Amino acid sequence: MSILVTRPHPDNQATAENLRARGHVVLLAPVLKFEPVAFHDESETGYSAIIVTSANAIRGVASQLRERGLLELPLFAVGEHTAAVARDVGFTKVLVAGGDAASLRDRMMQGARDKVLKKKSTLLYLAGADLSRDLGGELGAEGFSVVTQTTYRMAPVNILPREVSDGFADHGIEAVLHYSRRSARAFLDAARDEGVEISALSIPQCCLSETVASVLRDAGASQVLVAATPDENALFDALERALRTRLA
Repeated sequence: MSILVTRPHPDNQATAENLRARGHVVLLAPVLKFEPVAFHDESETGYSAIIVTSANAIRGVASQLRERGLLELPLFAVGEHTAAVARDVGFTKVLVAGGDAASLRDRMMQGARDKVLKKKSTLLYLAGADLSRDLGGELGAEGFSVVTQTTYRMAPVNILPREVSDGFADHGIEAVLHYSRRSARAFLDAARDEGVEISALSIPQCCLSETVASVLRDAGASQVLVAATPDENALFDALERALRTRLA
């Protein structure tokens, strides 16, 4: 029996390695494909800090960050994974939130209280083309000036790998891991197109957040588990709970 990981490449590789280290057989079905978007900022704006809600936002413009002098700025990362990617490309002052946009907003406000940031300062938000939350607007309401730059998009992958479709048809997949609302929707579309939606939704769906879980519940999944906190270790704990329940 296999665990299906729907996370996009390249992060799905690390997830697969972690699962295999825990003794699981893993199948990969990246239902979104990363596409970088060139950084175009012709303004003379002086930024005080950078906001990032996804490691892909950094990957999309990694080669441009140093030439623009952005690596010298404080970077506020949504979670530890994004922070690690930021450090890898050269950021030295990285402040880490609790794993979701709400905690990142709160971390920014704490930064203002700690004098890391000044209210009314200008922030550069490196973001994806599809935003599930208006973080820039929320910070703007708190007195910051936020410039949002799209640095990547995630394109849906409309087909599942043959071994994954066969795995659902043969009841050889015992749980699915979901990391974002958009990838959950893409997974549902692909499963529907492949004619395996019913079997795909009959097994545990382990989700990184309640926002992700709502997509699966609305589609009819009856076994939806949510990580206690929005990080991969908590998601793995939810997976283990799901598997224990199936064996009980």
